[in-house]
Order: sequence, then structure tokens, then C-alpha cells
Amino acid sequence: MELKTKLSVLADAAKYDASCASSGSKRERPKGGIGNTEGMGICHSYTPDGRCISLLKLLLTNVCIWDCSYCVNRRSSNVRRARFKPEEVVRLTIDFYKRNYIEGLFLSSGIIQNADYTMEQLVLVAKKLREEENFGGYIHLKAVPGASEVLLKQAGKYADRLSANIEMPVQEDLDKLAPEKTIGEIEDTMGTLRAEIDESRERARADKKSARPAGAGETFAGAGQSTQLVVGASRSSDSVILKKAEELYKKFKLRRVYYSAFSPAEFTSPELSRTPTPPMREHRLYEADWLIRHYGFSASEITAQIADGNLDLTKDPKLAWALAHRQLFPVDVNRASRSLLLRVPGIGVRNVDRIVKIRRFHRIGLADLVRLKVSMNRAKWFVVTADHNPDVFNLDKTDLMTRFRRPAEQLSLFAPGPATVVMGEI
Repeated sequence: MELKTKLSVLADAAKYDASCASSGSKRERPKGGIGNTEGMGICHSYTPDGRCISLLKLLLTNVCIWDCSYCVNRRSSNVRRARFKPEEVVRLTIDFYKRNYIEGLFLSSGIIQNADYTMEQLVLVAKKLREEENFGGYIHLKAVPGASEVLLKQAGKYADRLSANIEMPVQEDLDKLAPEKTIGEIEDTMGTLRAEIDESRERARADKKSARPAGAGETFAGAGQSTQLVVGASRSSDSVILKKAEELYKKFKLRRVYYSAFSPAEFTSPELSRTPTPPMREHRLYEADWLIRHYGFSASEITAQIADGNLDLTKDPKLAWALAHRQLFPVDVNRASRSLLLRVPGIGVRNVDRIVKIRRFHRIGLADLVRLKVSMNRAKWFVVTADHNPDVFNLDKTDLMTRFRRPAEQLSLFAPGPATVVMGEI
């Protein structure tokens, strides 16, 4: 098969893996070499559905000994098969980089023979790029569950990020859809990666304290590790998925959990639904994930108010939570704690920090929030400022004054009293 044909087959086969972002890595260009990565990442070109296209994203092969029902490349699928030689991937990466098409490589693979053989082939590609081509660009490799610790250590030496995809939140789902996989084996691989990443960072701190040259010790997967969960292939609800993601963040210090909406293809296993998972469901999971990682929410808080375990597709999770906890609102931006301000719809982390700083010098009014580019369409109903009380009558027509009565400590000489309501738009 010609190289161009292989590229067409195996680039298309890689599109279902969403975990291809590259932020967090920093690797300087080798002396006399080519390519480098920067701390802010290199994913600055995206397809309409939000996926990164600035990496050369490939499978080493779509041949696979496993038969995962949700995977188009499963053993029993009648798709066209192809396989790269490691040297071919190296050649493509360097040629594309020199043409300014890409800035790094994302390489995964079907399972060939066994986990160790597959991991060995992936590591060989990265090793050739680093040692033979002196390539300093970004490399993301798949960590094959069940691969030996020795091979995983080699992978972390050459790759900026590693990812072991767990795919399903519970073992029951894997038993039905991917019988060759076990959550225990996948998490063992994640545990090995976490231990090596932690050890590498401890060495870096020790180097810094002892004034040894930066990078005196080898960096292991400087951009950390990530994983992916497939959404909609099984009956697991968003509540189950988010609780699993939260557990993985705590247990393995993952940089990211990615969510991939199940999309049936021509060769999708017949026992699975032929209806694609709504992209909005994937989007809501990413929003909820962001709340867990940056806003102090827990998965149980986000999902407590939903009856069927799935997030509301009509409103974002933060707004849904606020509407379910109206007794906490409106909050006075001049007095509320940082943790409570983080829960106000329309106010992000950076603006919360700015608000906390600004109110040390003067009382914050609506104009200040507008200048900060707070999303006023949402935030105005949930905050009290020096010159604004929200129009609570537009929030709910029943039991308003008891549910939204302002606590005494929020009142001041500069704000309207509890009996005064400012009507209309801002």
C-alpha cells in the first residue's frame, strides 16, 4: 500500500480519539535540531467540532486483536486495514513539520499481537524522532493498558504526554462492550504513569534546590497524562461518568479527562444504537468537568438536582445548579466569599479574582462588572452590587420574597433596602 493511501486510512481512523490537546509541555529545541514546544501548548487550529488539527494525528495501525463494540477498528469490523512502519511515521512527521503543516505528533494504535509489542512499536517511533532526527516538537503517545513498566518508562522519556483511555466508567460496561479490557488493568497503567511523573517532578525540585543545571534529570511525560471516556455507547448516565472522572482526577492527578460522543459508523456493532449521541451532551460534560477542576464543585453537587442522572441539555450545569439553589442568591459581590462568587452564573475564575481585588478599593457597581466583561445576561439575576438589586420577579412567580430575601449582612447605606426592587433591564 502506498504511503499516501496509508495516511488517508490511518489519519481517518484516528479521528475518534479526542484526547489530543497538548498544553502543559515545555521542551526546548535540541542544539542543531528542529522543533520545540511551549508552555501554552500548540493547539491553535481547530475543526468546526472543536478538535485540534495542528498535530499529525495517526494510528500506527487500525489492525486490532480486540473486539470493542463501540470501536470502528475492532477485530470484527469490515474496515480497510493499513499499518505504518515506524520509519514511515518518522518521515511523515519530519516532512510535515518542515512544511509548517504541523507542530507535533499524536500517535495511537490498534493492539497488534499484544500490549507489549504495540507499546514497543510506539516507543520506537518516538525514540527515532528524538535521537535520530533530533526532533524537539510535541509528541503524545498512547500508553497501552497492560504494557510492561519498562516500556512505559521509555515512553515517558520520549513523549510529552501519555494517555491510557479508560473508555467506560464502570466494569459492567466494559464487560458488555469491550470484554478484553478491565478497568483494573487500565488504572494500573495510570498508576505507573503517575508514580513516574511524581518521581520526575521530585527530581526536578531537588535539582533546583541543589542548583544543578535545569534538566539534569530526565523529565517523564512533562505534560502529564490524560484519558478518554466514550459517551452514549453504554447506558451509563452523566452522573456515573462525572463521578468516575472526578475519581480519576483525584487518584491519578490527570491533566484532562476527555469526553467523546459516540457516533455510529457504517461498521458499528449492530447491538449498539444507530442514533448518534447529541454533541450537546458531550459539551455539557466538558462544562461540568470544568466546574469540577476549576470552580470547586463536586460531581455529586452537579448531578444532585437531575432526576434521570443526565445533565440538562438546555442550560449549562452552573446555571442549572444556581437555579436549584436559589436560597443562596442573590449574593453581594462586595461581601461574598470567593467560593460563593465562583458559583454565580456568568462570572469566571479570573473575574472572581479581579472582583476580590477591586472591592478592596471601592464598592463594585454594575459598570465595574460590565468593564470586566462579565456575562451580564446571566449574572445580573444572581448578584447585588452597590447600585443594583436583581429583578427577582422575572426569576420565579411563586414564593419570591421568602426564597430571595437578602440576608441582613448584605445590606448597606449604598444599596437599596429589601423592599426596593430595581425593575427592567440594566
